[in-house]
Amino acid sequence: MSLPLSPAPNEFPSYRAAEFLPAFLLGWGLGAALVFGVRALGGALLPDPCQGHTLLALLLPLLLGPGGLGFTALNFRRPRRAALGLGLVVASLLPALSVGARDIGALRGTGCAGGYVVLSVAGGPNDRSSSISTLSLRVGESRTLTGRVGGYTPTTHPGLFTLAAESDTPGITVQLSKKQVRAGEQFPVQINIKEGTGVNTYTVGVQATQTRNGQSVAAVGTLEVNARP
Repeated sequence: MSLPLSPAPNEFPSYRAAEFLPAFLLGWGLGAALVFGVRALGGALLPDPCQGHTLLALLLPLLLGPGGLGFTALNFRRPRRAALGLGLVVASLLPALSVGARDIGALRGTGCAGGYVVLSVAGGPNDRSSSISTLSLRVGESRTLTGRVGGYTPTTHPGLFTLAAESDTPGITVQLSKKQVRAGEQFPVQINIKEGTGVNTYTVGVQATQTRNGQSVAAVGTLEVNARP
């Protein structure tokens, strides 16, 4: 009597829906429960509305994705365990990654990602996508731009931001007609190149600062000015 032949070591295992699907749903359910459980626990343990929340939003996608793939690879020939690992991988995308991306977007909306000063052409759109990073002017010319404090909102950062201008050369001046503005408020920024300034590329900037509860927050915008003959 001959013994039955064992499958070849490199034979691809067969997966049946009857045993694959329940294990897959169990893995996805465990991953989803872990996402919302850790998210709720982290929210309760992190008193600061900004500090630590970015790491919390990225932690579960980074753990469930590679961890689930590793678990699946180790149990490739065990359909139920492999399905459990694939469920964890899917949970790393939905809901872990989608919820994490939404949480990071909410952090940006509350100013946790920091602020910035948008510099754009006067009279044009004044969102961040329309900002300019370089400006070419002839020596002796001037140009008025529009500035705006972004990254913060009047709700999350009420009060006034104090404006200050900077230039890395005395040949270029930055004039601000307003000294204080609110978040989102537009203000004129005049760039002047004095006669006799050497032809070169210079850097100017506008900084907005605000002190809240003893802590200072800042928003900065820089611009490269090309002085032409």
